Amino acid sequence: MFRLIAGAVVGSILLLVVGGFVLSGIFRSTVQAGFDDQLSFDMDGLIAAAETDAPDHVALEGRFVDPRFERIFSGWYWQIVPEREAGAEEPPQVSRSLWDQTVAPLDLVRGPNNTLWGYAVGPDQQQLRVLTRRIALPGTTTDGAQETRLFQFLVAGDLTEAEADIARFNQILFWSFGAFSLGLIAATVLQVRIGLRPLRRVSEALGRIREGRARQLEGEFPAEIAPLAAELNGLIAHSAEVVGRARSHVANLAHFLKTPLTVLANEAASTPGPLADTVSRQVTSMRRQVDHYLARARAAGALDVLGSRTEVTPVLGDLARVLKKMHPDKNLSIAVTVSPGLAFRGEREDLEEMAGNLIDNACKWAHAEIAVEAGPLDGGRFFLSVGDDGVGLQPGERVRAMERGERLDESVPGSGLGLAIVRDIAKLYGGTITLAAAALGGLEARLELPRAQ
Repeated sequence: MFRLIAGAVVGSILLLVVGGFVLSGIFRSTVQAGFDDQLSFDMDGLIAAAETDAPDHVALEGRFVDPRFERIFSGWYWQIVPEREAGAEEPPQVSRSLWDQTVAPLDLVRGPNNTLWGYAVGPDQQQLRVLTRRIALPGTTTDGAQETRLFQFLVAGDLTEAEADIARFNQILFWSFGAFSLGLIAATVLQVRIGLRPLRRVSEALGRIREGRARQLEGEFPAEIAPLAAELNGLIAHSAEVVGRARSHVANLAHFLKTPLTVLANEAASTPGPLADTVSRQVTSMRRQVDHYLARARAAGALDVLGSRTEVTPVLGDLARVLKKMHPDKNLSIAVTVSPGLAFRGEREDLEEMAGNLIDNACKWAHAEIAVEAGPLDGGRFFLSVGDDGVGLQPGERVRAMERGERLDESVPGSGLGLAIVRDIAKLYGGTITLAAAALGGLEARLELPRAQ
């Protein structure tokens, strides 16, 4: 969601920035065009009011009256310069606002209607926009003869006011677009959150399935999301069906393999001799391999079933009662302590397989007491520990005990696969098993497994 919001916000802000520059440029062009129009209007008024009253002198006869050109250094000026022969000198006529100064235009560029446009530095370092035009006016010479004289008319205006208008507009534009950007960001975040809310509901529903609190996506979804939810439910159902068939095949395979192995073992036992001993050893090895790989296959299949959730308390309670009855000669005391509401995120059969092997091992080696505990851990996990008051194992023996098919005491019944099967199933669930000294004095096996919410 962050990338979606960030992408939308960054893209929108970039468009706003580009739009702001475009609007600022358009406004600047408009202001400058209006300023030039005002200079053209003033030039037309000045030319219309001009009339020669003497050689090289223009009289305006009060027909060009504008307060801007009367206030000294106001920023608005006009100037009329007669064009005379080389060497002749006469000061130009200037507006009252220009006082005793003159304007020297720079960087003139030819415009329409025989005009020249440029810039100049005026009084008080004013930045002036300048318009000049060459005009021929009729007049008389000193002896009364008629002739046409050329004059250079100049009108100038201070750009400070126009630049101030542009700066004010840019400031307003900046704050307006800034506020609009904040509103746009808020609207984008709101829109994305509302738009993705159905997907978050799907994600939460999948989380409930993964944690074992549901078997399918539940609830009403918008029309745009409903097909996705239906497909996911179909996929979950298909996965459960596939796993069910796989488990059925595993059970059939176990049945078909164990029956012939039992027959071979019985025949070998009833027929003493070297060949019978060889057959017995190989049958025992085959049983170990079959038990081991069937357990792994069943556990791996269980991992594909979404929504698996198993309450820990009834499983451990049932196992403790059953296994205690299986060792009536020891009169064992099996204490089971489980945190309320604790649940395993996985199949009941796998929890029974792991816990059953650990409790069965403890029953074989314990003198009188066995402690079974289970409780929550951080990170969505829980522990299951089984300790006994038996002789325990040395550190080196604990490592050997975890190896597949390793039996430390051949006098105790078993295949030597129990701890290895527990380790493999736990590993498939992302769990671990460790062996340590128990508080009761014997061996403690501790499992850490994923916890369902």
